[in-house]
Amino acid sequence: MGVYEKLKEKGIILPKVGKPVAAFVPWVKAGNLIFVSGNIAKRDGRPWAGKLGKEISLEDGKEAARGIAIDLMSVLHSAIGDLEKVRRIVKLLVLVNSDPGFTEQHLVANGASELLVEVFGERGAHARSAFGVAQIPLGACVEIELVAETA
Repeated sequence: MGVYEKLKEKGIILPKVGKPVAAFVPWVKAGNLIFVSGNIAKRDGRPWAGKLGKEISLEDGKEAARGIAIDLMSVLHSAIGDLEKVRRIVKLLVLVNSDPGFTEQHLVANGASELLVEVFGERGAHARSAFGVAQIPLGACVEIELVAETA
């Protein structure tokens, strides 16, 4: 089953890629690599603000990361025109807006990682870093950037 069939099976519709709200581009291609700029968590079209371990639960954080993975796939689709051209999801960098005592950033990141593996299979298995940070733009609870290799 191909990537688009898997997305359809999961009821996922890739959203339209919006324009950046600051001085950067959504993605850059360098050789066979696509570097996707950080995307923040959104809920109902607005930044999903709050700190993990305070206003945001671990389960909600995982859901936020999963939503970002969908947005990242949308950017990848706009960059290369066909997600079947993705050879490998190479790396994720996950930033989690964390209360000082929150130490489960890696579990929040699983929301994105697990979806990418479900959609891309072995090609979705990736290296990853997950960090707790004091703040993310617009107060968002999670931000993720992605690097992918293309055919």
